Amino acid sequence: MTASLVRRLPFFYGWAVVAVVFVTMALGVNARTAFSLLMPPVLAEFGWDRGVTAGAFSFGFLVSAVLSPTLGRLMDTRGPRVVMLLGVAVTGAGLVLATLTTRPWHLYATLGVLVGAGSVALGYTGQTLFLPNWFVRRRGLATGIAFAGVGAGSIVMMPWFQGVIETAGWRAACWTLGIVVVLVAGPLNLLLRRRPEDLGLTPDGDPEAALTTAGGVKKNVVDQAWAATDWTLARAARTARFWWIVVGYFGALFTWYAVQVHQTKYLTEVGFSASEAAWALGAVSLAGVPGQIALGHLSDRVGREIVWTIACLGFVMTYLLLLALEGRPSLPLLYLMVGVQGLVGYGMTSVVGAIPAEIFEGPHFGSIFGTLMLGAIAGGAAGPWALGALHDATGDYVAGFWLALGFAVLSIIAIWRASPGKVRAVAGRVR
Repeated sequence: MTASLVRRLPFFYGWAVVAVVFVTMALGVNARTAFSLLMPPVLAEFGWDRGVTAGAFSFGFLVSAVLSPTLGRLMDTRGPRVVMLLGVAVTGAGLVLATLTTRPWHLYATLGVLVGAGSVALGYTGQTLFLPNWFVRRRGLATGIAFAGVGAGSIVMMPWFQGVIETAGWRAACWTLGIVVVLVAGPLNLLLRRRPEDLGLTPDGDPEAALTTAGGVKKNVVDQAWAATDWTLARAARTARFWWIVVGYFGALFTWYAVQVHQTKYLTEVGFSASEAAWALGAVSLAGVPGQIALGHLSDRVGREIVWTIACLGFVMTYLLLLALEGRPSLPLLYLMVGVQGLVGYGMTSVVGAIPAEIFEGPHFGSIFGTLMLGAIAGGAAGPWALGALHDATGDYVAGFWLALGFAVLSIIAIWRASPGKVRAVAGRVR
């Protein structure tokens, strides 16, 4: 029995890494999004302008954009343990130090800069810098499960965090969450390594012979010349594929964040109650958990491009249903919109890391992916602003929704142009 466990060690260790990422993202990402729960008590205590207070979150978003390429280079040189432990320490410090806030700049420095910087290490960007290395055949499924930690964490953490705010105050809630992040995520991330080869293991826990042909060539490689290239950031940036991914990620995050930010306000304007609109936002995150896992698994069978298309079409359908709700604000249409957005649209996250990993896999992947994420972050920042500006100019969301829908279609075209399946085939397409 002991010998059997030793033979299965690569398999178990890989899924242990997934479990660590799941918990880390549940804590790290939601530590940042908990800002929305902190705003009301902070405004009530200090009486600051709403724009000034909310600006701390936006400022943290900009900080994460600036740090993304640097984070990638740090991952390439020092590995995930250093990056994650740094993220844990910075996030925890930001939450604890926020309890000392008496001026707006204190909020910007703590919940903005520190928590924003820490969460980019603990969130989608940081985890994608190394997690794809641990899986080839099950890369989409593993990523989908790991990233579902964000939705699962929000279901547990947000009600708990709100309860602490109501019973002990927002400062006690910040202090408690900071300690939880450090004590839980810190020790877990000591298990991490950049790639299985660092421990003498193989991706998916497969025997080496199962990964290569008799000539030593990896079985999933379609374009041998491309895969054999030592892709640095400079070389990658000179390829059309790199820029198609940038366009694809910009369009996708434009679409995603635009609806996420404006959906609640729109639903109340077309006739739904505030509680129904709030339920819809929470239900989308809940539906995203099985959606990410299912589409991640599907991507391992049919390809990343197809799943990306399905996810983007989920957002296309979301916007069409939102437009339909203006004329017919019915609960069945609302439920359908929530289901399509969460189950289908949110499945996009399961292939965000897999797409560039298939194309630019190698020792410099961290630097490449960290830079690619600038396009995604730019889209996430531009989407909410553009819809707000168009609403101010036209008096409704119709033009903004059609613009976001167009960006979803553009994203589909861009990822097919990048064509990761023409570099490396997924397990379901390997002969």
